[in-house]
Amino acid sequence: MPAKIKTPRARRTLATESEDHDITSAAQGEADTTPAAPTPPAGVLERGIAILECFNEQRLRMSLRELAECTGLDKATLLRLLGVLTRARMIHRFESGTYAPGPALLHMGMLYRSTFDLGTRMQPVLYNTMRETGETVAFYVRSGDERVCLFRENTSKEVRHHVEVGTRLRLADGGSSAHVLNAFTGGKTPQAKTIAEKGYAMTRSERVPEMASVAVPVFDGDGTFLGSLVVIGLASRHSEEAQLKAVEVVRRELAQQGFRTSPAALP
Repeated sequence: MPAKIKTPRARRTLATESEDHDITSAAQGEADTTPAAPTPPAGVLERGIAILECFNEQRLRMSLRELAECTGLDKATLLRLLGVLTRARMIHRFESGTYAPGPALLHMGMLYRSTFDLGTRMQPVLYNTMRETGETVAFYVRSGDERVCLFRENTSKEVRHHVEVGTRLRLADGGSSAHVLNAFTGGKTPQAKTIAEKGYAMTRSERVPEMASVAVPVFDGDGTFLGSLVVIGLASRHSEEAQLKAVEVVRRELAQQGFRTSPAALP
C-alpha cells in the first residue's frame, strides 16, 4: 500500500502543533523556576526577626506589600507585628506608609560594636586609673532612659562605692556619668554648658550621699560616641582637686588606647 504523502497543509499543522508543544513546555519550565513564596516562621519572635531581616542596603525602605512578599506573612499579621516593632523603635514608619529600620537597631549596633573589642582596650584604662586615683572606675553606656555599666574596676579600699557589671541606673537619678550621657545622646542636663566647655561633669552627693564623682565622655578614634567613664569615691577624700587630677589620668589612659575625650572636629 503506497505511503501517504504529507501535503504542505499537513506539514504546517504538524509544525504548529510542535511549536505549541515547545511554547507550553517552555512556559512550564519558566513556572518551575519561579521562586516559591517563603514559608512564614511559626513563632512570634521568629516572625519579628524575619521582618527585620528583610531590610538590606538595597532595600532600606519597604512597603507593606513588599514585606508580605519577603516574609510570607499575611498583611493582617504583618501589621500587628509592625505595630509592636514600631513601638519598640526597631522599625520606623514613614507618613508615606513605608517602613525602615528604627533607631533602636542603631543603638544595639553601637553596643555590639563597642563591646566587640572594647573590653580589651577599656579594661587597662580602668585598671590603671583605679591604681593611680585609688577610686572605683566604671564605664557606662546609655540604654533608653537608663545607663548600663559595661566595665568596672572597683577600688580595694575598705570604704568605697562598689559597682557591678550590668548594673542599670536611671539617668533621671543623676550622677556625673548620667550628665555626660545625656549631653551626647540628645538628653537634657543642667551641666550641658560645663561639659561642652570643660569636657567633664562633676557631682558631689548628687545620687549617692557622701560620694563624689567625675565623668568624661569617651569617643572612638573616628569620633563615634561610645559612653562615659566615671571615677567615683568617698567625698571626704575625693576632693575637687582629686577629681580634676582624675580627669587628667583618665584622658591620658584613654589616649594611650586610641580613644578620644572630645568629638571629632568638623571639617
